[in-house]
Amino acid sequence: MTQTAVVDAAGPMSDPHVVIVGCGFGGLSVARALRRVPVRITVLDRSNHHLFQPLLYQVATAMLSPAHIASPIRGLVGHQRNASVFLSDVVGVDVGGQCVLIDAHDHFARIPFDFLVLATGVNQSYFGRREFERFAPGLKTLADAVAVRNKILEAFELAETGENADTHRELLTFVLVGAGPTGVEMAGAIASLIRNTLWHEFRRIDPRSARIVIIDRDRRILPSFAEDLSRAAHERLVRLGVEIRLGHAVDTIDDRGVVVGGERIASRTVIWTAGVEPTPVARWLNAETDRSGRVRVQPDLSVPGHPGVFAIGDVASLEQDGRPLPGVAQVAIQQGRHVARTIERRLASRPAPPPFRYFDKGNMAVVGRNFAIIQSGRFKLAGLVAFFAWAAVHLGFLAQSSLRLTVFVQWIWTYVTSQPGSRLIVRPRETDAAAAASPGRSPTPAHVGDAELNCAVERS
Repeated sequence: MTQTAVVDAAGPMSDPHVVIVGCGFGGLSVARALRRVPVRITVLDRSNHHLFQPLLYQVATAMLSPAHIASPIRGLVGHQRNASVFLSDVVGVDVGGQCVLIDAHDHFARIPFDFLVLATGVNQSYFGRREFERFAPGLKTLADAVAVRNKILEAFELAETGENADTHRELLTFVLVGAGPTGVEMAGAIASLIRNTLWHEFRRIDPRSARIVIIDRDRRILPSFAEDLSRAAHERLVRLGVEIRLGHAVDTIDDRGVVVGGERIASRTVIWTAGVEPTPVARWLNAETDRSGRVRVQPDLSVPGHPGVFAIGDVASLEQDGRPLPGVAQVAIQQGRHVARTIERRLASRPAPPPFRYFDKGNMAVVGRNFAIIQSGRFKLAGLVAFFAWAAVHLGFLAQSSLRLTVFVQWIWTYVTSQPGSRLIVRPRETDAAAAASPGRSPTPAHVGDAELNCAVERS
């Protein structure tokens, strides 16, 4: 591939050029806050959509469809006359030359910048055990969520047609590795899907016999919450029928389950809901990092030695009151707005804003239907009221008003009728073709194993 220069289309060429890499919560907040500032903005992202990650687990458990939690980036910033959007992968940053290097599919290209904002988020971390990824998918993208939804729904369908009791147990055992908010919310959502929807829709199996196991090496679930809230969530999961294994890391994961504390748990569906790691921003910049690999930034969120380069959100490391800021959406949003103010004031030759300070609006997690926990400073709440507060806050943070309406309607419909929004098994066409071309293999990604199908399945 050859390297060529990219000419930016948005705004007068005399205006300073702000390049934003990543259009998650942080990148989007920067772009929106600069909409009336005389700059040219180029947004780079490997996806064409902004994703509301806190609700990914609801796509994975069929509560919502992918379109409920994602918005096209062009639909969000395309109306800004000073903004352009490029669908591309960033492969490096030339800080000295003030250029971003992108893979533009058929060629490499350099995009010059006056200001650079890096808001690329995180990837799934397997803590050095990348071999686990093959058997335990994570939950970071829409594609991940749809793949997990396929596995969960297929497990019940395959169990319905199978005859072998051991295979049934493996198919209907769901293991989640990691007891942070994603793991806890996912476990509660699977339990609610079974208890409220699936239990009466099958004839040869009882979905309520499904086993949900959540594993973590920590001594309690949701360790970022106060101990009493963690205990309340633990008790709620137990009432939903979820098994909780704490104090042991996973020894191994394969296509037949996991081994934890020397015990094998047979399962065809293992989901990784544990740690994350930052994208390779530090390597691009050759910058100092913390122990997690996040770039250490100045109080104005700039990278040391590069006042025109900013890192925000999950890729940035900044301490406040002696502790690093958490990797949550509110941090990224507030940091994005702060960077936009810094750029605007710098261009106007005005004094810089005060150093960034995060205003913590609280932490929340939902555990199945009608139960959530909230912590904000000394304020703590658990139960039904917290559940409705959680729903209201998450609706408010969706990127478009149309999404707020559709998600609200879907939640009300599901609450009243117990019918989730998208219980579809969707496979790429080539998957079916490849399976059909392989002698002796089932056309489904998960195989029934040694189960035999009756020629005629008696329906009750």
